[in-house]
Amino acid sequence: MDELTCFKAYDVRGKLGEEINDDIAYRIGRAFAQQLNARRIVIGGDVRLTSDALKRATARGIMDAGADVIDLGVSGTEEIYFAAMQLDVDGGIEITASHNPMDYNGMKFIGRDATPIGDRLEATKILAQSGKFDDVAARGALDQISLLDQYVDHLVSYIDTDRLFPLTGHRETPLKLVVNAGNGAAGRVIDAIEARLDQCGADIEFVKIHHQPDGNFPNGIPNPLLPENRHSTAQAVTKHRADIGLAWDGDFDRCFFFDEEGNFIEGYYIVGLLAEAFLRKYPGEKIIYDPRLTWNTINIVKQSDGIPVLSKTGHIFIKQRMRKENAVYGGEMSAHHYFRDFGYCDSGMIPWLLIIELVCNDKKPLSEMVGKQIAAFPCSGELNYKVQSTEEAISRVQNFYEKGGENENPVVEKVDGLSVAFRDWRFNLRASNTEALLRLNVEARGNSALVAQKVNEIEKLIG
Repeated sequence: MDELTCFKAYDVRGKLGEEINDDIAYRIGRAFAQQLNARRIVIGGDVRLTSDALKRATARGIMDAGADVIDLGVSGTEEIYFAAMQLDVDGGIEITASHNPMDYNGMKFIGRDATPIGDRLEATKILAQSGKFDDVAARGALDQISLLDQYVDHLVSYIDTDRLFPLTGHRETPLKLVVNAGNGAAGRVIDAIEARLDQCGADIEFVKIHHQPDGNFPNGIPNPLLPENRHSTAQAVTKHRADIGLAWDGDFDRCFFFDEEGNFIEGYYIVGLLAEAFLRKYPGEKIIYDPRLTWNTINIVKQSDGIPVLSKTGHIFIKQRMRKENAVYGGEMSAHHYFRDFGYCDSGMIPWLLIIELVCNDKKPLSEMVGKQIAAFPCSGELNYKVQSTEEAISRVQNFYEKGGENENPVVEKVDGLSVAFRDWRFNLRASNTEALLRLNVEARGNSALVAQKVNEIEKLIG
């Protein structure tokens, strides 16, 4: 069989028909189960129109490898993580293409106890390509279950409901949240959390937009990182005079925030808020951060008596570093947030629960809470460039700044791509792990004009 081009650095992602189809899904499912020598694997899928068929094909492959399948039905990626933590399974697969275009789909994988599978993904690819599958004595069985109640119990356990609710003691009106599921898989979980918070006496009003799951994505692919996809959430926040706006991607492993004025908040500053929230509850703990944007996170962690620990970008590296350090929380500026008590995995539901607790406890609007961070450490956000050679472009930039591009000697790090720090500004330039792109992030100390100036300067060097 030809090489399976749907295998990427961390997962499977490909164009339907050409790169991923029912036959390929079957081969991957069978190879994954055989490679793990699995007895039982949990699977789920997002709401894409092809996810159910691909999930059934994957399940057939797993069962033909002699392993049992537990099917969670429609689910988000983190529900597979949770299931791998709770059940006696050897691994899990979520059928999803997250925020990719309509004509894509894919798979995300997890090992026993929600551990990353690491190098086993390459072994799965090789076996799926070869088709040299072992004969088995007996075919596996299929079981369909729901862990939604247990999962929601776990999510709500991150906040102190006795202190947070009811809110009527210090608010004239309920806390109002605009929630945008993007017609993806998040809606059913939001409903379940809403019901649970209501049972606890929470005075929270949910304004739901694009809430019903619809694999046709009538309001666009759920990807709030794209500026054109933020308007509906921002508009709903201002229309309904909400306190916070929330939007998720298709498999809801990422949550994006809007303040009470409808302004989109860069994930970088949410990392700072969550680090502060955890260190209030667990002083002295370690917080993991990635090298793209760092100064604000380091500053908040140190001010909160925590220990900042740098990790290479990417969920496998963050999870590995968190386990090694036993860190309570890890955050990436890309809106992936990782939690020790969630198997060191990322969740798109835990962050917003922690943020609403923080907002209510501090009795401050979200804009005020992030405004000080933004003023102290303005950033460019992640900028992407298509170049002929990422290595040559990075080398040009490094040579310029190391050989007199500034009047001071920089601190250069290569934990992930190229990080260069001067007294008043810094940047990170790295090749994407998942796309043919060069990614740039610039930040400064209290000087947004300097950020714009340096972005322009580096763009010219990139060419």
